[in-house]
Amino acid sequence: MIYGLDIGGTKIEMAVFRPDFSLVERWRVATPTADYALFLQTVSAQVAAADQKYGDKAAVGIALPGVVAPVGLVTSSNVVCLNQQLVGSDLTQRLQRPVAIGNDCRLFVLSEALLGAGRGFRRVFGVILGTGAGGGLCVDGELYQGRHQLAGELGHQSIAARVLAQYQLPLYRCGCGLDGCAETYISGTGLARLYRHFSTRDVTTYDWLQALRAGDAVAQHCFACYLDALGAALAAQVLAYDPDVLVLGGGLSDIDEIFAALPGAISRHLFAGVEVPLLRRAEFGAASGERGAAILGARLCAQLSAS
Repeated sequence: MIYGLDIGGTKIEMAVFRPDFSLVERWRVATPTADYALFLQTVSAQVAAADQKYGDKAAVGIALPGVVAPVGLVTSSNVVCLNQQLVGSDLTQRLQRPVAIGNDCRLFVLSEALLGAGRGFRRVFGVILGTGAGGGLCVDGELYQGRHQLAGELGHQSIAARVLAQYQLPLYRCGCGLDGCAETYISGTGLARLYRHFSTRDVTTYDWLQALRAGDAVAQHCFACYLDALGAALAAQVLAYDPDVLVLGGGLSDIDEIFAALPGAISRHLFAGVEVPLLRRAEFGAASGERGAAILGARLCAQLSAS
Protein backbone atom coordinates (compact mmCIF):
# COMPACT_ATOMS: atom_id res chain seq x y z
CA MET A 1 0.00 0.00 0.00
CA ILE A 2 0.91 3.67 -0.35
CA TYR A 3 -0.47 6.43 1.86
CA GLY A 4 -1.31 9.93 0.69
CA LEU A 5 -2.39 12.67 3.10
CA ASP A 6 -3.86 16.00 2.05
CA ILE A 7 -3.60 18.65 4.77
CA GLY A 8 -6.23 21.37 4.72
CA GLY A 9 -7.12 24.28 6.93
CA THR A 10 -9.97 22.32 8.54
CA LYS A 11 -9.38 18.65 7.72
CA ILE A 12 -6.70 16.05 7.13
CA GLU A 13 -7.68 13.61 4.42
CA MET A 14 -5.97 10.23 4.77
CA ALA A 15 -6.05 7.95 1.71
CA VAL A 16 -4.74 4.44 1.12
CA PHE A 17 -3.75 3.49 -2.44
CA ARG A 18 -2.68 0.34 -4.22
CA PRO A 19 0.66 0.38 -6.08
CA ASP A 20 -1.16 1.49 -9.26
CA PHE A 21 -2.57 4.45 -7.25
CA SER A 22 -6.13 3.20 -7.34
CA LEU A 23 -7.95 4.18 -4.17
CA VAL A 24 -8.62 1.60 -1.45
CA GLU A 25 -10.21 3.88 1.15
CA ARG A 26 -10.02 7.34 2.68
CA TRP A 27 -11.10 9.07 5.86
CA ARG A 28 -10.97 12.52 7.42
CA VAL A 29 -10.01 13.99 10.77
CA ALA A 30 -9.87 17.60 11.95
CA THR A 31 -6.63 19.52 11.38
CA PRO A 32 -4.92 20.87 14.50
CA THR A 33 -3.90 24.29 13.21
CA ALA A 34 -2.35 25.94 16.26
CA ASP A 35 -0.45 23.11 18.00
CA TYR A 36 2.43 21.58 16.05
CA ALA A 37 2.98 18.72 18.47
CA LEU A 38 -0.70 17.81 18.22
CA PHE A 39 -0.48 18.02 14.43
CA LEU A 40 2.40 15.52 14.36
CA GLN A 41 0.53 13.27 16.76
CA THR A 42 -2.64 13.39 14.65
CA VAL A 43 -0.86 12.55 11.40
CA SER A 44 1.11 9.76 13.08
CA ALA A 45 -2.10 8.28 14.47
CA GLN A 46 -3.66 8.06 11.00
CA VAL A 47 -0.59 6.34 9.57
CA ALA A 48 -0.44 3.93 12.52
CA ALA A 49 -4.13 3.07 12.05
CA ALA A 50 -3.53 2.29 8.37
CA ASP A 51 -0.43 0.22 9.19
CA GLN A 52 -2.42 -1.86 11.65
CA LYS A 53 -5.33 -2.36 9.30
CA TYR A 54 -3.28 -3.35 6.25
CA GLY A 55 -0.30 -4.96 7.99
CA ASP A 56 2.06 -2.80 6.01
CA LYS A 57 4.61 -0.09 6.80
CA ALA A 58 3.75 1.83 3.68
CA ALA A 59 5.34 4.79 1.91
CA VAL A 60 3.94 8.16 2.99
CA GLY A 61 3.46 11.34 0.98
CA ILE A 62 1.90 14.54 2.28
CA ALA A 63 0.36 17.45 0.41
CA LEU A 64 0.11 20.63 2.43
CA PRO A 65 -0.65 24.31 1.89
CA GLY A 66 2.35 26.60 1.82
CA VAL A 67 5.79 26.75 0.28
CA VAL A 68 8.10 23.81 0.96
CA ALA A 69 11.69 24.99 0.59
CA PRO A 70 14.31 22.59 -0.83
CA VAL A 71 15.65 22.10 2.73
CA GLY A 72 12.15 21.04 3.84
CA LEU A 73 11.16 24.17 5.77
CA VAL A 74 7.49 25.10 5.42
CA THR A 75 6.51 28.76 5.04
CA SER A 76 3.41 30.78 4.06
CA SER A 77 1.00 28.06 5.19
CA ASN A 78 -2.53 28.82 6.34
CA VAL A 79 -2.09 25.94 8.80
CA VAL A 80 -0.11 28.27 11.00
CA CYS A 81 1.53 25.67 13.22
CA LEU A 82 3.42 24.31 10.18
CA ASN A 83 5.26 27.55 9.43
CA GLN A 84 9.03 27.45 10.04
CA GLN A 85 8.83 23.72 10.77
CA LEU A 86 10.69 20.82 9.13
CA VAL A 87 7.51 18.79 8.77
CA GLY A 88 8.96 16.04 6.59
CA SER A 89 11.98 15.45 8.83
CA ASP A 90 9.92 15.47 12.01
CA LEU A 91 7.41 12.97 10.64
CA THR A 92 10.20 10.78 9.23
CA GLN A 93 11.58 10.44 12.76
CA ARG A 94 8.19 9.75 14.33
CA LEU A 95 7.04 7.25 11.71
CA GLN A 96 10.41 5.54 11.24
CA ARG A 97 10.18 5.70 7.46
CA PRO A 98 10.83 8.28 4.70
CA VAL A 99 8.08 10.90 4.41
CA ALA A 100 7.79 13.06 1.28
CA ILE A 101 6.07 16.43 1.51
CA GLY A 102 5.07 18.92 -1.18
CA ASN A 103 2.82 21.85 -1.93
CA ASP A 104 -0.81 20.76 -2.35
CA CYS A 105 -1.33 22.65 -5.63
CA ARG A 106 1.82 21.21 -7.20
CA LEU A 107 0.87 17.68 -6.15
CA PHE A 108 -2.63 18.21 -7.58
CA VAL A 109 -0.93 18.91 -10.92
CA LEU A 110 1.34 15.85 -10.63
CA SER A 111 -1.67 13.61 -10.05
CA GLU A 112 -3.67 15.05 -12.93
CA ALA A 113 -0.70 15.06 -15.32
CA LEU A 114 0.15 11.40 -14.72
CA LEU A 115 -3.24 9.81 -14.12
CA GLY A 116 -6.00 12.36 -14.69
CA ALA A 117 -7.13 15.05 -17.11
CA GLY A 118 -3.58 15.87 -18.25
CA ARG A 119 -2.36 12.40 -19.09
CA GLY A 120 -1.03 12.10 -22.61
CA PHE A 121 0.19 15.72 -22.67
CA ARG A 122 3.83 16.73 -22.22
CA ARG A 123 3.29 20.12 -20.56
CA VAL A 124 0.44 20.33 -18.06
CA PHE A 125 -0.32 23.48 -16.09
CA GLY A 126 -2.81 22.94 -13.29
CA VAL A 127 -4.74 25.50 -11.27
CA ILE A 128 -6.77 25.14 -8.09
CA LEU A 129 -9.48 27.77 -7.63
CA GLY A 130 -10.91 27.27 -4.17
CA THR A 131 -10.58 29.16 -0.92
CA GLY A 132 -7.18 30.16 -2.28
CA ALA A 133 -5.62 30.02 -5.73
CA GLY A 134 -2.45 28.23 -6.75
CA GLY A 135 -0.95 26.15 -9.51
CA GLY A 136 1.99 24.25 -10.86
CA LEU A 137 3.62 22.87 -13.98
CA CYS A 138 4.37 19.26 -14.86
CA VAL A 139 6.65 18.50 -17.82
CA ASP A 140 7.11 14.95 -19.11
CA GLY A 141 5.69 13.54 -15.89
CA GLU A 142 7.96 15.56 -13.59
CA LEU A 143 7.08 18.64 -11.55
CA TYR A 144 8.96 21.72 -12.61
CA GLN A 145 9.81 23.23 -9.24
CA GLY A 146 12.40 25.95 -9.72
CA ARG A 147 15.18 26.96 -7.34
CA HIS A 148 12.83 27.71 -4.44
CA GLN A 149 10.04 25.33 -5.54
CA LEU A 150 7.82 28.28 -6.43
CA ALA A 151 7.12 27.59 -10.12
CA GLY A 152 3.43 28.02 -10.91
CA GLU A 153 2.62 30.09 -7.82
CA LEU A 154 0.18 32.27 -9.74
CA GLY A 155 -1.82 33.22 -6.66
CA HIS A 156 0.97 35.53 -5.49
CA GLN A 157 1.63 37.17 -8.82
CA SER A 158 0.17 40.67 -9.10
CA ILE A 159 -3.30 41.29 -10.46
CA ALA A 160 -3.25 42.84 -13.95
CA ALA A 161 -3.07 46.65 -13.83
CA ARG A 162 -5.55 46.98 -16.72
CA VAL A 163 -8.14 45.05 -14.68
CA LEU A 164 -7.59 47.23 -11.63
CA ALA A 165 -7.97 50.37 -13.74
CA GLN A 166 -10.98 49.24 -15.77
CA TYR A 167 -13.03 48.19 -12.74
CA GLN A 168 -11.55 50.75 -10.31
CA LEU A 169 -10.65 48.05 -7.81
CA PRO A 170 -8.80 48.59 -4.55
CA LEU A 171 -5.54 46.81 -3.75
CA TYR A 172 -6.29 44.03 -1.29
CA ARG A 173 -3.75 42.85 1.28
CA CYS A 174 -2.84 39.18 0.85
CA GLY A 175 -2.08 36.78 3.67
CA CYS A 176 1.47 36.52 2.31
CA GLY A 177 2.05 40.16 3.28
CA LEU A 178 1.92 41.66 -0.23
CA ASP A 179 -0.74 43.90 -1.74
CA GLY A 180 -2.63 43.09 -4.95
CA CYS A 181 -1.91 39.36 -5.23
CA ALA A 182 -4.07 37.63 -7.82
CA GLU A 183 -5.38 35.20 -5.19
CA THR A 184 -7.22 38.02 -3.42
CA TYR A 185 -9.35 38.49 -6.57
CA ILE A 186 -9.55 35.14 -8.39
CA SER A 187 -10.02 32.65 -5.52
CA GLY A 188 -13.43 31.82 -4.09
CA THR A 189 -12.68 34.22 -1.27
CA GLY A 190 -11.66 36.81 -3.84
CA LEU A 191 -14.86 36.41 -5.85
CA ALA A 192 -16.93 37.00 -2.71
CA ARG A 193 -14.75 40.03 -1.95
CA LEU A 194 -15.42 41.46 -5.42
CA TYR A 195 -19.16 40.93 -5.05
CA ARG A 196 -19.11 42.71 -1.70
CA HIS A 197 -17.19 45.57 -3.34
CA PHE A 198 -19.72 46.01 -6.14
CA SER A 199 -22.87 45.32 -4.16
CA THR A 200 -21.74 47.06 -0.92
CA ARG A 201 -23.46 44.23 0.97
CA ASP A 202 -22.20 41.41 3.19
CA VAL A 203 -22.51 38.59 0.64
CA THR A 204 -20.89 35.25 -0.21
CA THR A 205 -19.87 33.44 -3.39
CA TYR A 206 -23.09 31.42 -3.14
CA ASP A 207 -25.10 34.66 -2.99
CA TRP A 208 -23.29 35.86 -6.11
CA LEU A 209 -24.02 32.68 -8.05
CA GLN A 210 -27.71 32.75 -7.17
CA ALA A 211 -27.95 36.41 -8.17
CA LEU A 212 -26.07 35.77 -11.42
CA ARG A 213 -28.43 32.99 -12.42
CA ALA A 214 -31.38 35.24 -11.56
CA GLY A 215 -30.07 37.86 -13.99
CA ASP A 216 -28.99 40.45 -11.39
CA ALA A 217 -27.07 43.30 -13.04
CA VAL A 218 -24.57 43.78 -10.19
CA ALA A 219 -23.77 40.07 -10.14
CA GLN A 220 -23.25 40.15 -13.91
CA HIS A 221 -20.88 43.12 -13.61
CA CYS A 222 -18.98 41.28 -10.87
CA PHE A 223 -18.79 38.21 -13.13
CA ALA A 224 -17.30 40.28 -15.96
CA CYS A 225 -14.69 41.70 -13.59
CA TYR A 226 -13.86 38.29 -12.13
CA LEU A 227 -13.46 36.72 -15.59
CA ASP A 228 -11.18 39.54 -16.67
CA ALA A 229 -9.01 39.09 -13.58
CA LEU A 230 -8.87 35.29 -13.91
CA GLY A 231 -8.37 35.46 -17.69
CA ALA A 232 -5.42 37.81 -17.25
CA ALA A 233 -3.87 35.59 -14.55
CA LEU A 234 -4.15 32.46 -16.69
CA ALA A 235 -2.97 34.26 -19.84
CA ALA A 236 0.20 35.15 -17.91
CA GLN A 237 0.80 31.44 -17.26
CA VAL A 238 0.25 30.63 -20.95
CA LEU A 239 2.87 33.22 -21.90
CA ALA A 240 5.28 32.08 -19.19
CA TYR A 241 5.05 28.30 -19.61
CA ASP A 242 3.32 27.67 -22.98
CA PRO A 243 1.48 24.54 -21.72
CA ASP A 244 -0.35 21.99 -23.87
CA VAL A 245 -3.31 21.87 -21.50
CA LEU A 246 -4.71 23.80 -18.53
CA VAL A 247 -6.32 21.59 -15.88
CA LEU A 248 -8.67 23.33 -13.46
CA GLY A 249 -9.66 22.09 -10.02
CA GLY A 250 -11.28 23.52 -6.92
CA GLY A 251 -14.85 24.55 -6.26
CA LEU A 252 -14.95 27.44 -8.74
CA SER A 253 -13.96 25.17 -11.63
CA ASP A 254 -17.24 23.30 -11.09
CA ILE A 255 -19.29 26.42 -11.87
CA ASP A 256 -20.33 25.96 -15.50
CA GLU A 257 -20.61 29.69 -16.19
CA ILE A 258 -16.98 30.25 -15.23
CA PHE A 259 -15.57 27.22 -17.03
CA ALA A 260 -17.47 27.93 -20.26
CA ALA A 261 -16.41 31.59 -20.40
CA LEU A 262 -12.73 31.06 -19.56
CA PRO A 263 -11.29 30.44 -23.06
CA GLY A 264 -12.61 33.79 -24.26
CA ALA A 265 -11.48 35.53 -21.08
CA ILE A 266 -7.93 34.18 -21.47
CA SER A 267 -7.83 35.01 -25.17
CA ARG A 268 -8.56 38.69 -24.51
CA HIS A 269 -5.25 38.94 -22.65
CA LEU A 270 -3.11 37.21 -25.29
CA PHE A 271 -1.61 38.92 -28.30
CA ALA A 272 -2.56 37.95 -31.87
CA GLY A 273 -1.43 34.51 -32.96
CA VAL A 274 -1.27 32.96 -29.46
CA GLU A 275 -3.83 30.21 -29.01
CA VAL A 276 -5.54 29.37 -25.73
CA PRO A 277 -4.50 25.85 -24.72
CA LEU A 278 -7.07 23.14 -24.16
CA LEU A 279 -8.95 23.55 -20.86
CA ARG A 280 -10.01 20.51 -18.87
CA ARG A 281 -11.61 19.98 -15.49
CA ALA A 282 -9.62 17.88 -13.05
CA GLU A 283 -10.55 14.22 -13.30
CA PHE A 284 -9.97 13.43 -9.63
CA GLY A 285 -11.26 16.71 -8.20
CA ALA A 286 -10.48 17.21 -4.52
CA ALA A 287 -8.81 13.78 -4.34
CA SER A 288 -5.94 14.80 -6.62
CA GLY A 289 -3.85 16.26 -3.78
CA GLU A 290 -3.74 13.04 -1.79
CA ARG A 291 -3.06 10.96 -4.92
CA GLY A 292 -0.23 13.32 -5.89
CA ALA A 293 1.15 12.99 -2.37
CA ALA A 294 1.08 9.20 -2.67
CA ILE A 295 2.95 9.42 -5.99
CA LEU A 296 5.58 11.62 -4.34
CA GLY A 297 5.92 9.22 -1.41
CA ALA A 298 6.32 6.22 -3.72
CA ARG A 299 8.94 8.03 -5.78
CA LEU A 300 10.95 8.94 -2.70
CA CYS A 301 10.99 5.32 -1.55
CA ALA A 302 12.02 4.17 -5.02
CA GLN A 303 14.89 6.69 -5.10
CA LEU A 304 16.13 5.62 -1.68
CA SER A 305 15.94 1.96 -2.64
CA ALA A 306 17.87 2.60 -5.83
CA SER A 307 20.62 4.42 -3.95
